[in-house]
Amino acid sequence: MGKKSISNSQFQDSSKPPRNTLGESGSSEDLRELITQEVLKVALQAQLEDPKRTQDVYNQRKVNKDDIVILDSLNYIKGYRYELFCLIKHTQTPHCLVYCLTSTDVSSEWNKGREADSRYTQEILDALILRFEAPDSRNRWDSPLFTIQQGDSLPFEAICDALFKRKAPPPNQSTKNQPLSSTNFLYELDKVTQDVLMAVLESQKTSVPGDLISISGATEKIEFTRSLNMVELRKLRRQFISYTKMHPTENIGQIANMFVQYLNKSMH
Repeated sequence: MGKKSISNSQFQDSSKPPRNTLGESGSSEDLRELITQEVLKVALQAQLEDPKRTQDVYNQRKVNKDDIVILDSLNYIKGYRYELFCLIKHTQTPHCLVYCLTSTDVSSEWNKGREADSRYTQEILDALILRFEAPDSRNRWDSPLFTIQQGDSLPFEAICDALFKRKAPPPNQSTKNQPLSSTNFLYELDKVTQDVLMAVLESQKTSVPGDLISISGATEKIEFTRSLNMVELRKLRRQFISYTKMHPTENIGQIANMFVQYLNKSMH
């Protein structure tokens, strides 16, 4: 709830001021009122039972640093909650999880009291309960976790602190946008490294340990300490290309020097 809430059926967008505005000028009472209003909105919207709502929010990129988003759905599979956590890391915004803990018997009674067109069959409800993977606060994607039972009051202050006063989870390699590279970067990377590889193979025929091998297009020189066969050179080239694709350089003219430096470190 609040800034970014992963709770339990649809995303609910709120056109409230950005988090920084609230954090600097709003009081805890303002935040409590904001959360209360958002919960009421979501409760009303949930009655619409629109299955496309979640996808629409993804398409419109409602999950960001400024909007308050509440996802009120089953979220009963931890893999899906982890996917949401990755989305949160990607957008660099705090979140929390509100777990409504209810017994099987009570859930069944509530289900029987729903309108016929929105009621689960008992078989489906039993299957959902069987497959349910309860959240665990020890998992980073389930933390911070607020467990609420029937009759409990929502811990507004703690939820506000989790969403407005806590740092966002840092991005990792899987959620970071990779830097853009020039259109001919991959072509040049492949061509230059192949030229360097062939130059090293050719120079090794007449070189002895201790020689410096000059490479066309590179100011750095190969420090010849031992012979490298084609299999080993190709392996080093693949490793270098894989790394450079993830960390491309804006200066294509430095590729040859970078590969030479990489080979020098790998030969020792």
